[in-house]
Amino acid sequence: MCGIAGLMTVNAAPDEGVLDRLAEALAHRGPDGRGRHLSGNVAMVQNRLSIIDLEGGRQPIVDGEGRAIVANGEVYNYLELKSDMPGQAFATGSDCEPPLHLYAHRGTGFARSLRGMYAIAIHDPARGRLVLTRDPFGIKPLYLAESHPGLAFASEPQALVRAGLVKPEIDPRARAELLQLQFTTGQATIFKGIRRMAPGETVVAEQGCVQDSRRLAALPAGAPEPGGMDDLLDRLDDVLTESVGLHQRSDVPYGMFLSGGIDSSVVLALMARLNPRGVLAYTAGFPGTQAHDEREHARELARATGARHVEVEFGEADFWSLLPRVAACMDDPAADYACLPTYKLAAEAAKDVKVILSGEGGDELFAGYGRYRHAMRPWPFAKPMRRGGTFDGLDVLRDGVAHGWRDGIQAAERAEAATGRSALQRAQAVDIADWLPNDLLTKADRCLMANGIEGRVPFLDPVVAALAFRLPDHLKVRKGLGKWLLRKWLETALPAARPFERKRGFTVPVAEWIAARPEVGQLVAAQPGIAEICRPGRVEALFRSGSKDAGFACWTLLFFALWHRRHMLGKMPQGDVFSELADKV
Repeated sequence: MCGIAGLMTVNAAPDEGVLDRLAEALAHRGPDGRGRHLSGNVAMVQNRLSIIDLEGGRQPIVDGEGRAIVANGEVYNYLELKSDMPGQAFATGSDCEPPLHLYAHRGTGFARSLRGMYAIAIHDPARGRLVLTRDPFGIKPLYLAESHPGLAFASEPQALVRAGLVKPEIDPRARAELLQLQFTTGQATIFKGIRRMAPGETVVAEQGCVQDSRRLAALPAGAPEPGGMDDLLDRLDDVLTESVGLHQRSDVPYGMFLSGGIDSSVVLALMARLNPRGVLAYTAGFPGTQAHDEREHARELARATGARHVEVEFGEADFWSLLPRVAACMDDPAADYACLPTYKLAAEAAKDVKVILSGEGGDELFAGYGRYRHAMRPWPFAKPMRRGGTFDGLDVLRDGVAHGWRDGIQAAERAEAATGRSALQRAQAVDIADWLPNDLLTKADRCLMANGIEGRVPFLDPVVAALAFRLPDHLKVRKGLGKWLLRKWLETALPAARPFERKRGFTVPVAEWIAARPEVGQLVAAQPGIAEICRPGRVEALFRSGSKDAGFACWTLLFFALWHRRHMLGKMPQGDVFSELADKV
């Protein structure tokens, strides 16, 4: 896991001062070293978090023809790729060297052979070409800005802003999505002039301009395939075991986040099977609140597997003190309250490990969300996902602020309409297109990288996806329960998980904490980013109401106010929520 950035001009040598600023803005992503590549009209930099080949894997890696690579992430099948190139000499033991040689042999389609999470930049000076690619699920981020003096890329959009390549201006449509959905969709970011590379996208640039773009799909084509329960359970065991084994390839210590839910319990069961010395597991809890505390069940699972269990409490004091830092690290914003415990868990884990495995992607691939069950009902009883926004009916936002907030979701729905997939598959694919990369995976990337931790997600593996996504619908959803086949597997693999018990959903009691301090509403209302989008007097009234319906809207405005201060106004957080918001702009 690292931070990468670079420039390609039309024909001049890139400005090294700009490269310095890009590297400095990404310093938190790679505390173990910094490398740079300067050749002709291309400059690239990498800040390294050392995970594999700690001494020899420094980047950039340059081959005998002058081609250079910088990368962020992990290519888990690097050993297999090396075996498939018996005549190729390798200069390092790094997992990022095989992609460089694959590109030399196979050209811009090299990413089809990769199994991992990655954002890669390859400079091919003989062809005058810069090639950028991102993994199919969008686990690792990469952002582009096309302007004078050419094309720039970086692991985080804030680096492009801090380097002076893009002005900090808001895209109103993306802001509408953030307020109503809690995340943004598609390739446009909330920053005007900066776009995400799409999951699975490969871009070819020459003379500072994008010349070609193509995408590698994350999901297999086609409708569900028939299959028997016993055979599919055996196949599921094989692919999950292989994936977790690959995701444990590391030259540094690793652990996992354990919530006690189905997905993290599956990861725990497999890690326990593959690690005779035991697993290190971290669980967050919210003492003294109405939120369901998952620690007791997580303790049972840890005892059943012999895992060393670390419990991390997240309380009201943590909420008010950590939120400014969390909002600052979420430069591509997602108002997902799970970022709070994720950030503190990562800070605790960083005392012991550099790699964390987690269960992201299990709900999307195996159909765990209740909204999927609504979407698969026959007409006219089916309900579209995310049909209502956070601020609907609250009379808080000014006219036009929320305009177009569902356009991106509708575009994804239209793209899925003619695929020949089942209604359940289409709902899953819509989530995998936007919600997964732009909320869940962005949250994990930023909160872990802010603490020097690499996050790995073994469910989001192409071999796992090839099986899971085309399971029969009735083996995903049955008797009102999602993830049916995964639960059946877990019932045998880790009976202590009690996978068929109905469990309360995960929540962070942000509404409860905010309701206890309604005076924060006045501070939020006074922020420039809030005043321009909200009706006068409505924000204070919303915070005073203390109603359950208003709770998430209050959280969203509080998060956005702090995010706006950092990323639009350039105010680095120095204190808690109250001191930050009381500080005059």
